[in-house]
Amino acid sequence: MAGKLNSLSVKRETRPGNHADGGNLYLRVQPEGSKSWVFRFKRRNPITGKDKTTWVGLGSLELVSLAEARARALEYRKLVRQGGDPLAAERARRAGHAGGRPFSEVMTLYIDAHRAGWRNAKHAAQWRTTLEQHAARLLPLSVAAIDTGAVLSVLRPIWNEKTETASRLRGRIENVLDYATARGWRVGENPARWRGHLDKLLPAKAKVAAVEHHAAVPWREIGAVMAALATSNGTAARCLAFAILTAARSGEARGARWQEIDMDAALWTVPAERMKAGREHRVPLSAPALAILAEMMALRRKPGDLVFPGGRPGAPLSDVALAKALRAAGGGDATVHGCRSTFRDWVAEATAFPREIAESALAHRNPDKTEAAYARSDHLERRRQMMNAWGEHCTRSPDATAAIVPLRRA
Repeated sequence: MAGKLNSLSVKRETRPGNHADGGNLYLRVQPEGSKSWVFRFKRRNPITGKDKTTWVGLGSLELVSLAEARARALEYRKLVRQGGDPLAAERARRAGHAGGRPFSEVMTLYIDAHRAGWRNAKHAAQWRTTLEQHAARLLPLSVAAIDTGAVLSVLRPIWNEKTETASRLRGRIENVLDYATARGWRVGENPARWRGHLDKLLPAKAKVAAVEHHAAVPWREIGAVMAALATSNGTAARCLAFAILTAARSGEARGARWQEIDMDAALWTVPAERMKAGREHRVPLSAPALAILAEMMALRRKPGDLVFPGGRPGAPLSDVALAKALRAAGGGDATVHGCRSTFRDWVAEATAFPREIAESALAHRNPDKTEAAYARSDHLERRRQMMNAWGEHCTRSPDATAAIVPLRRA
């Protein structure tokens, strides 16, 4: 219980040692008679993972009163409950105003500085959420005081269980601290740097997290799923069928607007701001895809309307709605995104279309920068042939699909 000491007992105490006030606050009396305030807490060693008792000096009795020491102890008890590090916080406090900008402030400045370059407002929100949720203990610390131990203290607890999240978190911490360095608010190496630093202290992401592939409908069975979707009157079923026929991502199909569709040219142009890669993507439309659009046109009110409107006016369908439609159509454990894998498997196993044509249809970035520099075409006409063949495969009788013989590659 706090409050064991008072101003008189503090003044009169001469016995060397630590004298408890309560709430982890102590008056420390040195053999020569000097007095200071210390705060005790348990801190996890980022290297060994073991807890150890740590003492934080709060200042001498001449400079810090009993009331001020109690207020500081209360602040640090709250910080410990939130997973923070009082030792790092006290170092930040002593760093002074020039280097004492808290991480939370620098994080906000970084997000504001880069917001215009991000694809949408959600990205900024995701940035803030990731840091506030998983790096809460860093937020009150000065960017000048954050060290490797502080970074490891937020990464270690989730590195093995939530490796993808932890890896993304590390990169965002590194960016914020680099921003602080560029603004002159901290000096030295970035403690969140991976190569040549944290890679020596943490296992590689690939070693602890197996790549999770989205469950997909086998390409020989997609005809049965499409036949089941055709019997549904729901908009979600139509949207899902359209996404499958165009090998589009769920969000691209759900967000499609009539102004993006050219029925005469049989072409769907997805604007850059709606694409994952941030580049405009042209999608040739097969006859079955055009048939779905012709059916949905009855619901169109104006050119800017959604092709597949959701339940609320102006709102798109949810990803959950498409997932339910897939399950109802016999998709089993397959995911909507996994239908893109169905398309990719069909191209590889049942056609002679080159890999780059399929990758272009999926709007994947070419990881080979040299090759990408010379690949200026989006292979529209070749992709039109491929999507027409895919449309025929998807709408072929399920019984006939079972008898398909894969084509040999040239």
